Amino acid sequence: MRPIRPGDRGPAAAEIRTVLVRLGLLPEDTGDDRYGPTAERAIRAFQQSRGLIADGVVDDQTWHALDGARWQLGDRPLFAARPEPLTGDDVRALQERLLEMGYDVGRADAVFGDRTAHALGKFQREVGLTSDGSFGPATMAALRRLGRKVTGGRPQLLRESALLHHAGPALVGKRIVIDPGHGGDDTGVTVPDGMLRWTEADIVYDLASRLEGRLAAAGVQVHLTRNRDTWFPERERARFANDLGADLLISLHCDGHPNPAAQGVAAYHFGGPVGVTSTVGEQLAGLVEREVAARTGMLDCGAHAKGWDLLRLTRMPAVRVEVGYLTSPDDRAKLIDPVFRDRAVEAMVAAIQRMYLTKDSDFPTGTFDVSSLRTALAAR
Repeated sequence: MRPIRPGDRGPAAAEIRTVLVRLGLLPEDTGDDRYGPTAERAIRAFQQSRGLIADGVVDDQTWHALDGARWQLGDRPLFAARPEPLTGDDVRALQERLLEMGYDVGRADAVFGDRTAHALGKFQREVGLTSDGSFGPATMAALRRLGRKVTGGRPQLLRESALLHHAGPALVGKRIVIDPGHGGDDTGVTVPDGMLRWTEADIVYDLASRLEGRLAAAGVQVHLTRNRDTWFPERERARFANDLGADLLISLHCDGHPNPAAQGVAAYHFGGPVGVTSTVGEQLAGLVEREVAARTGMLDCGAHAKGWDLLRLTRMPAVRVEVGYLTSPDDRAKLIDPVFRDRAVEAMVAAIQRMYLTKDSDFPTGTFDVSSLRTALAAR
């Protein structure tokens, strides 16, 4: 859909107001076809609660979240639909409940796919119900009767940590997807500079190419989600990584802000104010932002949980890295410098390697020698 912005009028703006009223986020529907200040405040609050960018713009991600919010667990039957799976808050609530009881649905992504159906079928079998992988009144009643199966720690944390441990410390053979943000006609943040024009899409593609080379030299199987001139929606990029069975996904972006004083590097992982968080993604996001800040001198803006499609729909740990603000004169001077880009990429490689190391063999931030990876590979 075309993004709906504050002040827009028309059927789409009227539909947004109707949905907000239905969700109880607006007191009444006045029949106005304008997306005005009251609706904007409601949308910003909703976006904040869902781990989306709280900019008041209703884009595809915000609209899908609004549409899914109308469903509560028990409102409708749930099953693995074809070709378009069922999505919504009721699906996410079911996934989170199954995770709490120790059943592996993967990520609580609000999409009722085969993995969720398989986990639900296992639960049904263990409580004496017909194991058909669909959710109805009998399954709802069984869920209400039962509590957690796993105690003493989040099952998702235990599961992701175990997979990370079994992966081993070596990067050789790991499959990593690098996602250069934007692309094609979508240039992202764009800043004129005299006769030049710096674009986020070009800068992150260069970073992705450098990261691809560094990781490949360390024995990693690397895949990019786009080439220099193409663009794909986040859902397709997530599907690409899932189909490859990737071990990790790193999405590269530059940030922008009307205030040129805004600067620094930040990283994001799947999660939100409530609900299940990708624990390994959270670990990798923290490592990346700290390594980049330490090796480049950029301001450290921390690691944060978000519910963006690329982080939510990927089945592997995924992080999005905002490698500085292109709208900041200080950050921009670094981002357009090839030497800085090499240091930033080296920091990301160090973070990826450190994630696979045990606590006993880890290194302090900013000290891991990335060249040792190539040396070790050459000696094999």
